[in-house]
Amino acid sequence: MTEIVKGDENLFLALGFPPHEAEILQLRAELMGQLRLWIQDSGLTQADAAERLGVTQARVSDLVRGKWKKFSLDMLLTLAAKVGMHFRLELSRAA
Repeated sequence: MTEIVKGDENLFLALGFPPHEAEILQLRAELMGQLRLWIQDSGLTQADAAERLGVTQARVSDLVRGKWKKFSLDMLLTLAAKVGMHFRLELSRAA
């Protein structure tokens, strides 16, 4: 039987990752999605996006193709800050 995950749930938990890993993976996925949207909405080529982000075009290609294993949370936060994205860390205790 296939499990259907609601949009507000962590997909990585459903895939069997431990909760502490799933939280980080979810954050990475969300950041990658926002960076992909920035590239798309800006109408930039991968080469132009790479120049603005200070990375190679191959790294942008990895980002656009969702190769999440190739990006640390720190790297994604750095890239987001480079393009003017603002973020805030909000912590809460597990229920």
